[in-house]
Amino acid sequence: MANNEVRKDYLLNRWVVIAKERKKRPTDFVNNEIAKKNTECPLCPENEHMTPPAVLVYLPFDETIKKESDQDSFRYKDWVIRVVPNLFPAFSPSLERDYSISEDSTGLKAVGHHEVFIESPYHNEHPGAARVSQLVHLITAYLDRMMVLSQKTFVKNISLFRNHGSTAGASLSHAHTQLITTPFIPTILEEEIESSKSFWNKNHECRLCNVLQKEKKGPRFVWENRSFVVFAPWASINPLEFWVMPKKHNSNMLAMSGFEIEDLAETMRVSLGGLKTILNDPPYNYGFHTAVNKDAQDYYHWHLEVYPRLSIWAGFEKSTGMFINVISPEDATIELKKAAEKEKSKLR
Repeated sequence: MANNEVRKDYLLNRWVVIAKERKKRPTDFVNNEIAKKNTECPLCPENEHMTPPAVLVYLPFDETIKKESDQDSFRYKDWVIRVVPNLFPAFSPSLERDYSISEDSTGLKAVGHHEVFIESPYHNEHPGAARVSQLVHLITAYLDRMMVLSQKTFVKNISLFRNHGSTAGASLSHAHTQLITTPFIPTILEEEIESSKSFWNKNHECRLCNVLQKEKKGPRFVWENRSFVVFAPWASINPLEFWVMPKKHNSNMLAMSGFEIEDLAETMRVSLGGLKTILNDPPYNYGFHTAVNKDAQDYYHWHLEVYPRLSIWAGFEKSTGMFINVISPEDATIELKKAAEKEKSKLR
């Protein structure tokens, strides 16, 4: 008798088959590729001239950080973090003057910003192996740019995401994150917000606060510190997928305090380091789900979703919008929990 299950996402109208009959072990997905550094990496120190002028540079200054930006042909050296415009942007601020929604609302100018966060001067200082102090700088830089860009009238959404490994879409191997602003709210976030609002109107409670309390006590709980909880979501579409959720309710990650930034840095290091340990540095994507619209404050809960790229979506998934996951979230949790505890012990 088949033991497969069909599960529905917390917020999205999306179904996932947890295919226990096709069950695999996490070790079946171990990455055997050897990472190769580009012969001339445009994101490494001394190659600053190969990128556009940085819109934000973190420089060490008397045991603190000084924030600057490059000017024209001048490039700062000895930096801690650099944020540069993408050379091949999907959305461009140069289209701002021409921005308008077409009459049938099926087309509009791709006005926005597309930026690259160079996470470290060290080529391979990815979050799963980074110093926690460096991740604190990175998250702070995320917030600095989000604060500036969220003030622009044509910015309705800020997508902050990371592609790790070539099969996850990373064209450069140097540690980096990307940010794209859009003049509309993308479908997934819009559906999450609407679903959260509907739950709030019916129950006067945040849907993800409700989820968080249940997952902390359940079989999918992975790890926590004073500010964040890591768990494998009920309807994971990817093997070993996990979410990082703040304990404090807020719709926008810009509301994080200083100690919450430190706690998020630790959480990212522990959870992504655990994933790296289990699967020998696998390809993955992560994305922050955060609302720019202040109207969502009561009912939406920002969070980070991490998607290991361990399986290929084929005809069934692409033609139905329904996914098959061959490792149950409960089985994934066992491995993720053990690995997270090991990573935490390395930081002591």
